[in-house]
Amino acid sequence: MTNHIIEARHLRKSYQPGKPVLDDVGFTIGAGRIVGLMGPNGAGKTTALKAILGLTAFEGELRVLGHDPRTQRDRLMQEICFIADVAVLPKWLRVAQALDYVDGVHPRFDRSRAEAVLARTDVGMRARIGELSKGMTTQLHLALIMAIDAKLLILDEPTLGLDLLYRRTFYDTLLNDYFNRERTILVTTHQVEEIEHLLTDVLFIDRGRIVLDAAVETLPERFVQVVTNATHASAARALGPIDEREVFGRIAMTFENRRADELASFGETRIPSIADLFVAKMQGARR
Repeated sequence: MTNHIIEARHLRKSYQPGKPVLDDVGFTIGAGRIVGLMGPNGAGKTTALKAILGLTAFEGELRVLGHDPRTQRDRLMQEICFIADVAVLPKWLRVAQALDYVDGVHPRFDRSRAEAVLARTDVGMRARIGELSKGMTTQLHLALIMAIDAKLLILDEPTLGLDLLYRRTFYDTLLNDYFNRERTILVTTHQVEEIEHLLTDVLFIDRGRIVLDAAVETLPERFVQVVTNATHASAARALGPIDEREVFGRIAMTFENRRADELASFGETRIPSIADLFVAKMQGARR
């Protein structure tokens, strides 16, 4: 294993015989990256996160910050922070008591930093967690993990169920913290359009297999989309798009390892967004 924040090789996990949730998965994540782990429901995202966090057994090799999550989870969790899509704090606990608790159990927690983050929100220190809205609860979780000097931050659908204002505030706060500190962030979400501008890397997973592992900066060199019409569709299709879909009466085709000038005669060419690329890879694989 080399010196990566996360390095996985040949990960396998099945909950039922013959139905792998992770099927020979391998990837690496370097320091200081913001990585989007994306896939449809049941693709294996949550199981991969559980393996990284040492919350499930698996086959294969996995090192997270140099530790094996199966045998060194206590040491590992001192260097990782995690936010899930569900609240895990007791509803009877007051916000100030939540800070007290984390301050008492985590050696890397900076209480003053958590208080400074919460001071910019409507979350009161005397409020009980059960009295907070989902958005406020998420803000509390974010304040707690941002106050921990962790090398790796893992976010599993962190803004699920939040309105647009809370989601935008969450990611703005997260990004400012990322630039102020040396962190590596791994995030899963179905709201691809909202985070694609944050990402340095993408990992697409489908049916337990990685179907795309790439740095965002390399995507324009690798993928191109052409929007054509019925007249040119057959000729463009002969070049082997990975996916096509109808858009307002025209046909958008996504190609891999084709140059834009090869496709220009068929219609308008453009660089696909990460959201478009995600749909193309998922639908193309199913076809």
